[in-house]
Amino acid sequence: MSSRIPRSLLSLAIGGFGIGLTEFVIMGLLPDVAKAMNVTIAQAGHYIAAYALGVVVGAPLLVIAGRNLPPKKMLLALMTLFTVFNGLSALAPNSTALLILRFLSGLPHGAYFGVGAVVAGRIAGPGKAASAFAVMLSGLTICNIIGVPIATYIGQMVSWRASFALVAVVGVATLIAISMTIPDFESENKGGSVRQDFVIFKNPSLWYAIVIASIGFGGFFAWFSYITPLLTNVTGVSKEYVPYFLSLAGVGMTVGNWMGGRMADSMSAIKAVVYLLIAMISVLILDSLLASHLIPMIFLTFTTGAIAMAMGAPIQIILINSSKESPLLGSSIGQGAFNLGNSLGAFLGGLPLAAGLTFNSPLWVGAGLAFTGLIVAIKLFRKGGKIDLPVSKDQLMH
Repeated sequence: MSSRIPRSLLSLAIGGFGIGLTEFVIMGLLPDVAKAMNVTIAQAGHYIAAYALGVVVGAPLLVIAGRNLPPKKMLLALMTLFTVFNGLSALAPNSTALLILRFLSGLPHGAYFGVGAVVAGRIAGPGKAASAFAVMLSGLTICNIIGVPIATYIGQMVSWRASFALVAVVGVATLIAISMTIPDFESENKGGSVRQDFVIFKNPSLWYAIVIASIGFGGFFAWFSYITPLLTNVTGVSKEYVPYFLSLAGVGMTVGNWMGGRMADSMSAIKAVVYLLIAMISVLILDSLLASHLIPMIFLTFTTGAIAMAMGAPIQIILINSSKESPLLGSSIGQGAFNLGNSLGAFLGGLPLAAGLTFNSPLWVGAGLAFTGLIVAIKLFRKGGKIDLPVSKDQLMH
């Protein structure tokens, strides 16, 4: 890829920005949404879980349903669903409606990244697919630095509904950009058999990877889902400064995304996951123990975000190595697994809050989830075998 980034890749990045915005902005507005919907903060955590479950359900189903569509049409269809459901979320009249709309908004998430990865690889050409995918993913990481804090500020100063309206605006911008810049590629799956894709589920290593992604990564979301009440009620951070902490977490995620790729290149993917899960357990425990101290929380907010995002690349390599018969389906399943972790972390992290415990308590739930993921990862590491085979850049995207 030349030093100049193709406009088509930037179009995909805009979509990644919008997806990051809708997934993470509610975490900074959780108390506001809870108050507006007349529910507790623990109950408001179900909105996060509902979105994540939408990703889990939609990732494989929409990829299979649209497997014979040209990629450009598939991307446009997915982003149309994304835009409509997020726009309707801004108009949700009650808690039940918002819960349903959050689920529907999550449906296109995993499929968009799965199809977008293939398109990015085709645009970039042989040997450059990983760099192209990084450009698309940069939309999500940049969103956590800039978009989420800005949308959180707008939500706090105006209304949480304005934040969801902003997501819909980004969706419209993505539709325009994709329609103008993405080439008209033909579908690689045209005439193929769905049954052939499902062969990947016979590989036990794929199921190990799904458990690690969903349960282990869920530890991060037990922290991030309730970061706003933790900062305001325990650390003593003023509400207007919360967006700065969210931005700091986003910087950590961006650094971690780069760090995880380097780790996956320098050692086996599963070994990297083991090290990172140990680090995640440690940092979540420190988060809980030091939550009342401002300076350590500044450092820990950055570090927790970095460690969590660093797990993404090595886990993705394990998933791809375990689903070589259908990498696109395996990639979408991976997105579903990560967001199952989102759902589990938000739901389980809210249980001690519902029981009347302090805002530190979700962090211990998160440490427990990360520890469970670590046990599975160690078992997979001892098992060894084909998951540690190297993956080429082209194979990772195709």
